Amino acid sequence: MRLPSWFAESVAPVSPDQELRVSTLELFFDLVFVFVVTQLTTLLVDGFADGAEAHGSPAEGALRVLLVFGVIWWMYSGYAWLTNAIPPSRPARRVLILLGMAGFLIMALAIPTAFDGGGWAFALGYLIIVLVHSGLYFQATASFVRVVPFNLAATALLFAAGLVDGPLIYLLWAVAMVLLWGSPYFIGQKGFSLHPAHIVERHGLLVIVALGESVVAIGIGAHGQVDPGLLLAATLGLALAACLWWSYFGRDDDVAAEHALLRAEVVRRTRLILGAYFYAHIPLLLGIVGVAAGVKKALGHPLDHMHLAPAIALALGVTLYLAGDTLYRRVLGLTARPLRLAVAVLAPVTIVLGLWAAVAQLAALVVLFAAALAAEHRRTQAVPAEGQVTA
Repeated sequence: MRLPSWFAESVAPVSPDQELRVSTLELFFDLVFVFVVTQLTTLLVDGFADGAEAHGSPAEGALRVLLVFGVIWWMYSGYAWLTNAIPPSRPARRVLILLGMAGFLIMALAIPTAFDGGGWAFALGYLIIVLVHSGLYFQATASFVRVVPFNLAATALLFAAGLVDGPLIYLLWAVAMVLLWGSPYFIGQKGFSLHPAHIVERHGLLVIVALGESVVAIGIGAHGQVDPGLLLAATLGLALAACLWWSYFGRDDDVAAEHALLRAEVVRRTRLILGAYFYAHIPLLLGIVGVAAGVKKALGHPLDHMHLAPAIALALGVTLYLAGDTLYRRVLGLTARPLRLAVAVLAPVTIVLGLWAAVAQLAALVVLFAAALAAEHRRTQAVPAEGQVTA
């Protein structure tokens, strides 16, 4: 079936030589995606609940978060690459992107019951975003056709998971995720003509919006009467989110990342983007989910001890975030930040403090993180001076 000429014209790709920035529609799209992050935080927190309120064990909740995020992140990245080649600057494109947003919204609403009878709704939302994504890319570039069967096969597995019970659900989700993540290696990586500035900006905006979700967790977690303990814990929660922000944005690394991508030829650039902005951002964003879930529980009773699961989520959230940051830098060849890796290793030690008082763990994480960032700043400031003396 041949599509109308007006539709084919509307999805013509933009030359990689043209400058491309992130549109407001893409930012709107990201706000819907971050609702997915909010739902994942809720899913993780539900695993911390006791008694009748619990929805599985903490370990099972963490597994669900990983599987849901894994299949959703693949298609989010697909849309980021899609708008990189086909910016939503015309009405037909915008309507289709909005339709894709509806698919993400359906999936987000289905997340709490995706493993408990609502899997069909999640799969339906996934099918919508796959079809919209495939339809646009079919018209833009023939090279993408090779990945469409993998997306459709993964969607079929999600539908199948919605029809079964027990451990088989998790197996089907896991196979779907492996199929999606492994597809670049099955089909080969011949490279896409991607705009580096757009990729860097798009993922930076996503991170800042996701960090905003961790701040929202402070407000959601705080309940009851406002007292000095609550105010202290809320301030520490904000300070921890600020440390996460500073590590990603505080050193103008986006400019260095863009230059690293610009220097690479097309095939290598595609691999760098896949490594730095798909794979490395997985632990980074999951880290934000863990921190948000831990802060949300800590704000409930800041001066009391935390249960083991939320204390682990808070500490490992920081570890995952900094592990992702380290991998991101390594892939792009950016300046290494070994002190951050030290914080990632030491963060789990704060779990002991969380078992004594939630506010103590928050304070320890902020002190560790802020000290590392301050030491990095002093070291960076000292390098030019030393160079001048040597000269």
